[in-house]
Amino acid sequence: MLHALLPRSNFRVAVLSGAICFLTSFTLSAQTASEWSVPRTPDGKPDLQGIWTNATQTPLERPAEFGTTGFLTEEQARQYEIAAQQRIERANQPSDPNRPPPSDGNTDAGYNNFWLDRGTNVAVINGEFRTSLIIDPPDGQIPFAEGRPNPSVVAQWRQMPGVGAFDGPELRPLGERCLLSFSSSSGPPMLPVMYNNNYQIVQTEDYVMILVEMVHDARIIRLNDEHQPDHMVKWMGDSVGRWEGDTLVVETVNFHPQQNYRGASQDLKVVERFTRVSEEQIVYNVTLEDPTVFSRPWTAEIPMRARPAGDKMYEYACHEGNYALPGILAGERQLERDAAQAN
Repeated sequence: MLHALLPRSNFRVAVLSGAICFLTSFTLSAQTASEWSVPRTPDGKPDLQGIWTNATQTPLERPAEFGTTGFLTEEQARQYEIAAQQRIERANQPSDPNRPPPSDGNTDAGYNNFWLDRGTNVAVINGEFRTSLIIDPPDGQIPFAEGRPNPSVVAQWRQMPGVGAFDGPELRPLGERCLLSFSSSSGPPMLPVMYNNNYQIVQTEDYVMILVEMVHDARIIRLNDEHQPDHMVKWMGDSVGRWEGDTLVVETVNFHPQQNYRGASQDLKVVERFTRVSEEQIVYNVTLEDPTVFSRPWTAEIPMRARPAGDKMYEYACHEGNYALPGILAGERQLERDAAQAN
């Protein structure tokens, strides 16, 4: 976030420099692609190891104005990235010290721009500037089945007579409880969120481990194995991988019933494909299939870019700093006491 340190008068210079870097890096990548060969581990498999980020300004679903247009022109992409930098610059302005206190439900007061890291780049795969991460269906939208159920176990608990949303920690979202990252950062599917979009991959002949920065989730993928029995459900599901040429294919089933991406049921199957296409990029392709929720399988592609050499992933320490959850529950207990005294 160099621009955050620049005075306003210098920001236009930074934007111009960013545009030049955008064009230069794109040209250099095209020039060197034919000279690059896939690095390999001692057992001959493509080496995916390192720390990678999937942060991007490209949304999962395609904005309506693009319709079925899957790609931006180079000029459109450049303007898109400049606009993203300008939004960040505006958000980095000092807060008004005379602003009124936030009202109930004003979650915008929870984070200022210092904590956010959505990236400034448009997703580029195969030299194409994508308008959405979803590439199939052609409209770039999640194909929900009409009248889809919401099979969330937590939602069912909350609908039980006499149960309130704040009766206990089990009724709160998984991210609030520091069990999994919010949204689907840990995955699968591993999707970019508003910050902490880093992943560390470690390989052996029999396993691939993906350490997720958000909540420090660690997913261990068994290679060339069978799935465990259906009753063996776990967070992030049961992942089994295999190599198809130079692509790592990972199939995940048997998700924990409290983990349901976009209302997916326990029938959800996620197939991920990791293909290293350059020194700086892995193409992450992911397909979701759940006939009870989606009218058809759908697929997204996300570039995972290498972090600079020497970068580290620091401990997220969610539980150690999670003062909000006991505060939320304590507040609800106080409201219950106040209501009882009023009666």
